[in-house]
Amino acid sequence: MLSRLGALLQQVVETREPSVDLLEAFTEHWKGITGYYLEATDESVPARQTDIPWRLKQMLDILVYEEKQHPAGEAGPCLEYLLQHKVLETLSTLGKAEYPPGMRQQVLLFFSRVLGQVQHPLLHYLNVHRPVQKLLQLSGDRLGSGVEKEEAQFVAVLCTKIKQDPTLLAYILEGKSILNGRRAQELPASPVEEGAEHPSGTAAAASPRQAEPSPPRRDSNLITSLMGLCKSKKSRVALKARENLLLLVGLAQEAAAACLVRSSTLCQLLTEHLCDLYSAVPTSTDPADVLALERVSWSPTSSTPCRSQGDAAGDGVFPGKENLAAFFGWLDYLDELVMGAHPVVADAITEAVEEKFFQGILQPQLLSRGESFIPPLTPGDTPHPLRTQLIDRCNHLSDEISLASLRLFEELLRKPHEHVAHSLALRNLQARGYLQRSPPVPDEDLEEDPYFTDGFPDAGFGSAKKPLPGSAPSGKGQVSEVVSSFLCLVPEEAKTSSCMEEGGYDTYVHDALGMVQACRADAAPWGWPPAPRPLDACYPETAFYEGHFLKVLFDRMTRILDQPYSLNLQVTSVLSRLAAFPHPHLHEYLLDPYLNLAPGCRSLFSVLVRVIGDLMQRLQRVPHFRAKLLLVRRQLMGLVPGEQMDHAMLFKGVVVLEEFCKELAAIALVKGPPEGPP
Repeated sequence: MLSRLGALLQQVVETREPSVDLLEAFTEHWKGITGYYLEATDESVPARQTDIPWRLKQMLDILVYEEKQHPAGEAGPCLEYLLQHKVLETLSTLGKAEYPPGMRQQVLLFFSRVLGQVQHPLLHYLNVHRPVQKLLQLSGDRLGSGVEKEEAQFVAVLCTKIKQDPTLLAYILEGKSILNGRRAQELPASPVEEGAEHPSGTAAAASPRQAEPSPPRRDSNLITSLMGLCKSKKSRVALKARENLLLLVGLAQEAAAACLVRSSTLCQLLTEHLCDLYSAVPTSTDPADVLALERVSWSPTSSTPCRSQGDAAGDGVFPGKENLAAFFGWLDYLDELVMGAHPVVADAITEAVEEKFFQGILQPQLLSRGESFIPPLTPGDTPHPLRTQLIDRCNHLSDEISLASLRLFEELLRKPHEHVAHSLALRNLQARGYLQRSPPVPDEDLEEDPYFTDGFPDAGFGSAKKPLPGSAPSGKGQVSEVVSSFLCLVPEEAKTSSCMEEGGYDTYVHDALGMVQACRADAAPWGWPPAPRPLDACYPETAFYEGHFLKVLFDRMTRILDQPYSLNLQVTSVLSRLAAFPHPHLHEYLLDPYLNLAPGCRSLFSVLVRVIGDLMQRLQRVPHFRAKLLLVRRQLMGLVPGEQMDHAMLFKGVVVLEEFCKELAAIALVKGPPEGPP
């Protein structure tokens, strides 16, 4: 009974005691911070060893507690004091002075916590976003070089706030008000000045209107701070900055996107960093090392926090490896940035990269007459002169230059853009000028074709003859017939895969299916027709020309028996990827053996037939051809040690030829014939 009575009396006493005056406590802590600068005598004492961090924490707690005691949207006296007495402005000045040592870190933490935990909209106020801008301008200052973590937290809070209200972007970027077209410096410093509405009202949080943007400035701001942090050696800091930049460029509001492009140097900074990373790659880097480098990704899902710092480039070590990995990592990040950005921002970034990097740096190097220099090649859309020269280099006297150029085009096709396929091949196939318009002569034989005038031996070549045209004017055959045509193209005397207990073309079907499906998915938005254009709608203006790119590839195929093994593999790889595209004209021209070709025209199949004719003549002149061919195949498979052998290039070419025909058969099986009228 006594204990209960005592508790009751205590409760009565407590209710009669005056509650803690929050404003008084808030101002006391603030005066304690400013008083430190009047009383301190030792300037070397770090800020964390003073009572400043504790007082800032108390001020934050008071602001958060006070807000909970008031209706939503209503500012309490402590928040009004913070705004009217320019507390944040003073703190930003103290942070700039970095006195006591470590003060900038404490200021950044306080700003991040206030902006993150106080729900009342603050960044519209001049006395908030002006000191925020001052802190952003300190980013990269050598005096604050040890506060990258706190800077990353600070900009993360800002990006989150901008994501919630994109109209804030203009305030943060340049302190420009888009409310009534006035600059931020013209806004009232606090909600009670110049007759502005009280914080309990809604005027301060109203959405401002877009004003005319000023020219981009190189002054430090949110974008320059983010870019500086993106380059941090601390992988977690760099990763966090890149994620926040992704968030910023993905703002859905068009006015904010336009502000980001016009009122900041975002595009310029992104491109400059790409150019700097590229320039840091040693020009002496071995192309083989570039090819051996495993794919570098910026993605946070990778095994390391930030792949672009060069820590994910595989086990092989070579000079410039980290530089190369950093370049490819940033290139991968730009891809991600463009894909996730607002179209206005994405177009601006793409244009900047094309102008400054592809045209400003890569194009002059690729057009350079000093062809001993082949830089690491990167996919990109090139103007006509560059395209012409690069295609010519696929047929260069130097096999190494040819190989590098062919790899470039394969990469272009791996990351397909409709313009790439159109520019390299489709524009020459639109009118189907490769087809014979008039009915073929019934007695027409192989020798009447200008590409088959060598006269092939009768023995052993029956399976390699050009199939007779079918009844359909387009020359389409059943899938099984098309597959059989490619599989039977290489004569039995030149086949060795069966002797090695390898599978037939079916071993290629799985890979062909994946490649064809990927190409179909990529081409789905392009609106390609499901069937070839009707011949009566095609009006070729001139004689058919397969185009520069296909001409070079076909010319390379005619020399497959006299070229290095690696070069042959690259040529066939490019042709296979072209054949996988779902355009009916590409399918017809590259995969239909039954085409009624116009005089003087050639297709991929006709080129292969001619190569087989050459092969048949050669194999009769080489003693023990099949035994030597089988030995070379074993050497290529690593079953027996390699050794010098006469006609080794010929034998390797035959192996590539056999496998290429099986690959084409698999692609034809997976794709099926083009549908629709001839």
